[in-house]
Amino acid sequence: MNLIRFALRKPISIMVMVLGLLFFGIRSAKDIQVDILPEMNLPVVYIAHSFNGYTPEQMEGYFTKMYVNMMLFTNGIKSIETKNTQGLTLMKVNFYEGTEMGQAIAQLSALSNRSQVFLPPGAPPPFIIRFDASSQPVGQLVFRSPTKTNNQLQDIANFTARPFLIAIPGLTTAPPFGGSPRTIEINVDPTKLRAHNMSPEQIVEAISRQNVTSPAGNIYIDDTNYLTPTNNTLKTVEEFGDIPLFKGQVENVYVRDVATVKDGADITTGYALIDGKRSVYINVAKSGKASTYDVVQNLKKTIPNIQRNLPDDVTISYEFDQSVYVINAVKSLIVEGVLGALLTGLMVLLFLKDTRAAIIVILTIPVSIISGVLFLKLFGQTINIMSLSGLALAIGILVDESTVTIENIHQHFAMRKSKAQAIWDACKEVAFPKLLILLCILAVFAPALMMSGIPGSLFKPLALAIGFSMLVSFLMSQTFVPVMANWMMKNKHQEVDTHKVGAFDRFKVKFLDFLSTLMKGKKWIVSISLVTIVAVVAALYLYIGKDVLPAVNSSQFQVRITAPEGTRIEKTEQKVKGVLKELEHLIGKEKIAISSVYVGQHPSTFAVSPIYLYNAGPHEALMQVALRDFKGSTDELKDKIRMHLKQKMPELRLSFEPIELTDKILSQGANTPVEIRISGMMKKMNMMTAKKLLAKLQELDYLRDQQIPQSMNYPALEINIDRTRAAQLGLDAQDIAKSLVASTASSRYTSKNMWVGGMMGIAYDVQVQMPQHLLNSKDELANIPLSKNAERPVLGDVATITPKKALGESYNLGTMGYTTVTANVHQADLARAQKDIETAIASLGELPKGVNIQLAGLTPVLDETMTGLASGLLIAIVVIFLILSANFQSFRVSLVVLTTVPFVVMGALLLLLLTGSTINLQSYMGIIMSVGVSIANAVLLISNAETLRLQSGNALQAAITAAGVRIRPIIMTTLAMMAGMLPMAIGFGEGGDQVSPLGRAVIGGLFASTFSVLILLPLVFAWIQGKAATQSPSLDPEDEQSIHYNQLSK
Repeated sequence: MNLIRFALRKPISIMVMVLGLLFFGIRSAKDIQVDILPEMNLPVVYIAHSFNGYTPEQMEGYFTKMYVNMMLFTNGIKSIETKNTQGLTLMKVNFYEGTEMGQAIAQLSALSNRSQVFLPPGAPPPFIIRFDASSQPVGQLVFRSPTKTNNQLQDIANFTARPFLIAIPGLTTAPPFGGSPRTIEINVDPTKLRAHNMSPEQIVEAISRQNVTSPAGNIYIDDTNYLTPTNNTLKTVEEFGDIPLFKGQVENVYVRDVATVKDGADITTGYALIDGKRSVYINVAKSGKASTYDVVQNLKKTIPNIQRNLPDDVTISYEFDQSVYVINAVKSLIVEGVLGALLTGLMVLLFLKDTRAAIIVILTIPVSIISGVLFLKLFGQTINIMSLSGLALAIGILVDESTVTIENIHQHFAMRKSKAQAIWDACKEVAFPKLLILLCILAVFAPALMMSGIPGSLFKPLALAIGFSMLVSFLMSQTFVPVMANWMMKNKHQEVDTHKVGAFDRFKVKFLDFLSTLMKGKKWIVSISLVTIVAVVAALYLYIGKDVLPAVNSSQFQVRITAPEGTRIEKTEQKVKGVLKELEHLIGKEKIAISSVYVGQHPSTFAVSPIYLYNAGPHEALMQVALRDFKGSTDELKDKIRMHLKQKMPELRLSFEPIELTDKILSQGANTPVEIRISGMMKKMNMMTAKKLLAKLQELDYLRDQQIPQSMNYPALEINIDRTRAAQLGLDAQDIAKSLVASTASSRYTSKNMWVGGMMGIAYDVQVQMPQHLLNSKDELANIPLSKNAERPVLGDVATITPKKALGESYNLGTMGYTTVTANVHQADLARAQKDIETAIASLGELPKGVNIQLAGLTPVLDETMTGLASGLLIAIVVIFLILSANFQSFRVSLVVLTTVPFVVMGALLLLLLTGSTINLQSYMGIIMSVGVSIANAVLLISNAETLRLQSGNALQAAITAAGVRIRPIIMTTLAMMAGMLPMAIGFGEGGDQVSPLGRAVIGGLFASTFSVLILLPLVFAWIQGKAATQSPSLDPEDEQSIHYNQLSK
């Protein structure tokens, strides 16, 4: 009340406060960072270690298990997941919530350096990166050229374009995708080697001795300090062909005689296809707390400068721009907010029939929202989908504070008071109930600050947005509203307010008559209603589907295409181009805005790249497609693609993966929402169990893409060396291995050699290799020469070559191997899939000894989210109960207020069911919000009813009278809030699908709340408080309201 008095005495100070909030709020709105999701702060670190040529089993044994054993010394590790493919170990280290990640990364770095001692000789250091939202690309910088090769584009992108990106604040990039790094190729001819009785190892040794990287010294002559550079390193590529190879003491043979020298590229392991043509692109990501929107906008400003420094025949463009989604979502929510505010004002105008009053109510909304943005900025938050949802949701709630005040002012005008006195009395009368309402609504969202994990990260910004806006709204209703009411509103000093006479008045009389009739059977009505509603809520909760976030109908999709294991990369590329043609036929070429495909694996030089995009081998490709003006259902389109390609290209295996940034971050690296891990020490036993489970999952008709993605039957030619025979011929395993590496892979894995060339002075690898087209049969492999200066022996003389099936991928949980079964969910909720999967697992019976099954993917996130939200709702109800008990000094009255909760939940769930929405993070928050508003309305009614009961001693009449007094403000505020939520519930524009369940839950909850507060609550109050004492529970003998006061006076 002192706040109201201060406002009325110093109205100019209040205007200064409002203008200050607007000024600094608008400045904050311009400066605050804009992003898709709030900062997740996920405690996850990736370690990528590449060493090409090693098999998955070798990577597991030499790298994975060594790292895992070493990481036992790191604090806070929750689990370690590893994928091993040829030449790559990719480790995902999960830490417990609250772990100091800076210290954890420092420990991992130190221990990885220590691990180098135990790794194979020549192994490079690993790449370590923290996983958060910045680890996910927000777009692609695409390079195209009609004349240059992919490898040339790769070099241009890496060394010409990429340095420009360093200057962009908050931007981080992986190396370019699509080409191989520039390399000096020494392509040996096996026929010429055999003709000169030479082995590939001799070429490697000669180049290592003739192209030497060594420091230049100094010599001091007289007063001058001279450098002494030598030509240890060759100056030109052609000079490599002139390196002499000595055979005996007479005849000289040069490198050019047995090999071709080429300024080329590393062995091709992957291609990037943009719109079906080979190209190169750079994945663009934001780092740390940078704004996605700011990063992308700064990049777009830099592109013209990059273009000027590129060759004329190279063009660049920015594709798959995720910032567009951010801006469209922001615009949609702003439009929804403006529409909501206008509808709210219109509803107030219809009830009060006072334009000036409606204007006052509407003015409080933008001030509160803009002030909310100011405080979000001060507390380090960003504008994102969740905080915007909170601000949009707050619009409906904000009207409650001001509307209650305005409506009460009208009632006091009708008492023929002066305008100033009526405003003072009206504001004073509702000041404490409004404070109580504010505390109840804040209590609803307080548990968000205690939630952890992904639910806490998502819920906190929404709760803060609502909380800040509500605090400012309360302040406005206590200061700005009374001042503006004095300045703008008119008091005609009528005994009966004209807008109360008429239809609403007649409705009120009939309602009170109806309520009086119900009072006769209040006990039965209340008992049956509560039991029925609780049962209905339980049934609805079990029946309605549950997801982490609402499904979004995106205009883009991502699909993993898997050809038969061992398919050559060129053949996989052909199949992918065939898929693109089929998509053009199915969707329409004009409907495809752009397609981006990565075929095969990344070059081993770029160890960090698999963290962003992982393929198991040359038989896999990952395709992204952006659609143009697509209006249909993406899920239906995906199903059509599955069926179409199954008929046209049955040899391919498809699996659709998340492409939206929200889904990628929530899945934390999982490729599908359903992922089941079968772990154990015996890999064959794991696979047998996985196949049985896969057969069970294939029976579920709403699951799609059910498969075991792990490559388990990769074709191999096993080379078994006869060491005794080799020793007799003067060879050992090391000699054979060096010749094999130079022939089947590259000499740079065993003998590092560098060359500096070009105008930019960049160092490139020099490697001896055998062209793949020359080594195209088992016989050619057997004829690889092994000995120096001798025609024999060849590989076939000392080893047998046996075709077999080998492990193409190796997965590990810690040191224990595991196999995965994955699937997508089509037109069903994740909770249903989880339940049916658990049933399928149980139907397997007793698992073999040592075999364990656990659910991964999105299902653990779903469990965490639902548990966290349910706990939050329970905590909120308990906190509200304690607040109400402290206010009313009665536990029974507090319980009366809480009887509205089941009805609210029922209304929200019923509307979710009717609109086909699921229970998810957004809709759950809508339920929590509607519970808070319902309790606020109940407090208004019960506060009045309890005051009247204490005065008259008649609980029944007090309940009816209070319902009559509060019916108009309750209906008016409820309808105004529902009108404010209507645009959000409909889900206009891009991003509307993401927040529409929130609006629907609020509308459904408020609709049911109106009936429960106005009809059931008076019945409950009349029943419970019917025989309650009218004395205060005070124990103070000097308190006149205390039952001990009379005893003392006697």
